Amino acid sequence: MAKQNKLKKILKIIGGLIIFFTLPTLLFFGFMYIKYNEDLPTGIKGAPADELAQRMLDALDHEAYEETDYLEWTFKGRHHYKWHKSENHCEVYWDDFKVVLDFENNHNSKVFVAEQEYNGIEKQDYINKATSYFNNDSFWLVAPYKVFDKGVLRSIVITDNQKESLLVTYTSGGSTPGDSYLWHLDKTGKPKSYQMWVDIIPIGGLEATWEQWTITESGAQLPSFHKLLLFGLEIENIVGRKL
Repeated sequence: MAKQNKLKKILKIIGGLIIFFTLPTLLFFGFMYIKYNEDLPTGIKGAPADELAQRMLDALDHEAYEETDYLEWTFKGRHHYKWHKSENHCEVYWDDFKVVLDFENNHNSKVFVAEQEYNGIEKQDYINKATSYFNNDSFWLVAPYKVFDKGVLRSIVITDNQKESLLVTYTSGGSTPGDSYLWHLDKTGKPKSYQMWVDIIPIGGLEATWEQWTITESGAQLPSFHKLLLFGLEIENIVGRKL
């Protein structure tokens, strides 16, 4: 009987701890959902949308980006990248791992652990992880330059303040096809922020800033900071060069 009472007490404590830690999280998520969640807006496709997208690219001097053959950066102090654009491969670094991604032939990608080449059973898992890191982290760096990529739908949305914003939907490519982004531009056409409707975030329409732009050696303009709610996403050690 004593053992049963002790077990009940332990289960009661565990149940209390679960409620203590999960209830505030659920309440916070509920508050955030009610406050920020928005339905994906419907835009108008066609030439005006393409013209607005082109205006954004012109404001960023996209030709300088297109001529940039090499990009290097660190995302949130955790992942480091050396992207050889013209050679279509990228070196991805985190912890003791280095993965050389071959974008033309994934099977030619290489994995290194503690500087030693790794060909074990988990090799493809590391390649997949590096690919996921690259897809996410590079998007936060170069997303404006991808508005005319294959499989991208563009449309104009008139916002509540009667300004034109650019809605971009990726129907293919990346890790989560189907994601949509509503770009808000300044008077010159340069991106200020975007709202996101993405698979990995359950709240639709969250807004992230695009700011603290830096001009690389190649002339490419790239952001070094994003603010998302109370959080900051820093991009450091940005290098862009022509070969």
